[in-house]
Amino acid sequence: MSELIDHTLRSGWTPSGAGAAPLPAHALRWLSARLGLSGETTPALPASLLDIPDGALPESARAELADLVGERYVHTDGSARLGRAGGLSYSDLMRRRDGTGFAVPDAVVLPADPEQVQRLLEICVRHDVAVVPFGGGTSVVGGVSALRGGKTAVIALDLARLDRLVSVDPVSRVAVLQAGVRAPEAESLLAAHGFTLGHFPQSFERATIGGFAATRSAGQASSGYGRFADLVEGVRVATPAGEWRLGTAPNSAAGPDLRQFAIGGEGAFGVLTEVALRVRPKPSETRYEALVLDGWQAGAGAVRALAQQRVLADVTRLSDVDETAVQLELSGAAKARALRTLLRGRGISEPCMLVLGWEAATGAELKQRRAATFRALRGFRTFKLGARGGESWRANRFAAPRQRDALLDVGVCVETLETATHWSRLAELRSAVRAALIGALDGDGRTPIVMCHLSHAYETGASLYFTVLAARDSDDPIGQWQRAKKAATDAIAERPPGGEIGRGTLTHHHAVGADHLPWLESEIGPVGTAVLGAAKRAVDPTGILNPGKLVD
Repeated sequence: MSELIDHTLRSGWTPSGAGAAPLPAHALRWLSARLGLSGETTPALPASLLDIPDGALPESARAELADLVGERYVHTDGSARLGRAGGLSYSDLMRRRDGTGFAVPDAVVLPADPEQVQRLLEICVRHDVAVVPFGGGTSVVGGVSALRGGKTAVIALDLARLDRLVSVDPVSRVAVLQAGVRAPEAESLLAAHGFTLGHFPQSFERATIGGFAATRSAGQASSGYGRFADLVEGVRVATPAGEWRLGTAPNSAAGPDLRQFAIGGEGAFGVLTEVALRVRPKPSETRYEALVLDGWQAGAGAVRALAQQRVLADVTRLSDVDETAVQLELSGAAKARALRTLLRGRGISEPCMLVLGWEAATGAELKQRRAATFRALRGFRTFKLGARGGESWRANRFAAPRQRDALLDVGVCVETLETATHWSRLAELRSAVRAALIGALDGDGRTPIVMCHLSHAYETGASLYFTVLAARDSDDPIGQWQRAKKAATDAIAERPPGGEIGRGTLTHHHAVGADHLPWLESEIGPVGTAVLGAAKRAVDPTGILNPGKLVD
């Protein structure tokens, strides 16, 4: 059970009880020289030194909420409120480190079941209190910022007590999970029945089922298992207009698929309380491998061939030259030099690493799928690093977010952003975003590291995921990143000469949140904006649900 809730201030990504991921000494030395770091450490301020504003929740509202969920599940103390103040973006983490500029909810409320969530919304409507649904708090686009939206107060609706596996239908392979179940617990609960979701994003250690659905999450194995939206069979949603249940069959022609408002609604159209999901038998055979191709164009061409011949591995991840170089340096300078020398001897001067991972029910199935993948790669010059390289990536697949904590301590601005486009525009989009980021962050002779990988591939296109490392501007660290993010997002949304749409989507799987909202109309148009606004008024006429996110 999750009733013992961790309310401590989250100044980093590392979950309570999980091991930190410190940088190896050689990696820190390389980064310091490469980025021009000052050598000073900048640890987070302890919570006792932060100035926490007093809560503004009216006593009458607090009393009604306490009568509903119990006194012990309504928290107005500073520690609990800080623990649910925003997500885990670079800007969020920096605000917690220096104690300025973050929006703190006026209370944290933890209902026990879907019925309590529904009644909670009715109380908040009566008292004009904003409600921000809160799961794992892993949003990096301002999706769980405690914005009031002009309301009397704002509460963080923590769904941690909605932690049950409601049912499993082994014949139909459908499982119903409550929205507050965290991803590791979901896998454990399903494994007891022989099933898996197969959904493993980098946020896996913290994120929840409700959060995955609300943001249309994509996992590292989505090429095989599908994006989270592909897994959703049905939803149960609490709204101020009443409870909403959607999904009665595997597919339907009964009008537009209204589930999409719930599973991509980011809490603005209702609070997900239960999600029915397609599950698959837990694989008995797995194999992860790594290989190297020469240059981004060749690598992207190889992944396109896999996608269009429908022989993608479950995990198909291509790192560009810069990301591959950082991965090599993290393994150690001597190893990096030796591998580069070996690759040059094989005619590979711009190494790009491709990680492939297959999961199957039988050894024969795995062998057949792996062989089909490698047949499609025969026309490309590759150097196989083998299972050791693939398993190394797999073992460290969730470490990168925790390594951010160590990077923040030594003065690194570290953040990510992602997008997607069609294959014919992929190279242009990558170049434009990369140039925008470097142009915004380059200064004082210190050039940032801008890395990119292709992590989700389709027959028609692919996603691009950028990671940025730069020496932090000590005078304006948040403004430094905000300017870079704006430049990159402008480059994504910009319409090429004669074009009617932007270069790519604002977000492939991080969602809109508050950060992308200013650009949303450029992607969906004024009619699309009007449709979202009308849906919002239908289910949330007073606008209490997650103000300032997705719908302006």
